[in-house]
Amino acid sequence: MAESVLLDITDRIALITVNDPDRRNAVTFEMSAALRAAVDTAEADPGVHAVIVTGAGKAFCAGADLTALGAATEDGLRKIYDGFLAVAHCTLPTIAAVNGAAVGAGLNLALAADVRIAGPAALFDPRFQKLGIHPGGGATWMLQRAVGPQVARAALLFGMRFDADSAVRHGLALSISGDPVGAARELAAGPAAAPRDVVIATKASMRATANPGAIDIEQHRIAVDTELGPQAASIESPEFASRLAAAKRK
Repeated sequence: MAESVLLDITDRIALITVNDPDRRNAVTFEMSAALRAAVDTAEADPGVHAVIVTGAGKAFCAGADLTALGAATEDGLRKIYDGFLAVAHCTLPTIAAVNGAAVGAGLNLALAADVRIAGPAALFDPRFQKLGIHPGGGATWMLQRAVGPQVARAALLFGMRFDADSAVRHGLALSISGDPVGAARELAAGPAAAPRDVVIATKASMRATANPGAIDIEQHRIAVDTELGPQAASIESPEFASRLAAAKRK
């Protein structure tokens, strides 16, 4: 069986690839744990100055595996979140090279990065409401931080999706590239060439000054805790069970 997450370290840049292309890189408990381990390995390596996250195949990440999601309690949901929260809390600069669809928890993975570069086929799709579940993992906070309240509400309350062009237009992605990993490597060459301690200190300062008096990691934790109860309740509802059964029949 192929590894669910791949890690390559070259030129002081760690490339982390979620690697289940046959299932569009859907997040399982195993993949989430492997993603956490890959981020921890990169962060602990003094030779790594930046991290890129991407997806194998045509999708970036199609969200949480529905079987795992349907069986998740609050503790299970935290296990599903753990991989992208590792990216969100990473002390090194992070870039999401969004090569294809980033859906639900996959959108959370993209939002967890400091910067997003979209491939031509990128699609940023919350899809929580369509699945009949409450957003989780801090999605409400991350999306509002990325695009502002009105656009975030259009996405989470009204189902607005973003292709590559609209993602750049609304500030969800920095740029579009036919080779998003290559473009991410070019961007990551900046911190790769700088002193690691300066890179880490600069990111820490930006976290502290984004909203003086509060570190953004703490704000994210509050958002995760706020969303967790309603999301768990929505997953336990008969409506979601019906949607899950229908999805399994397809």
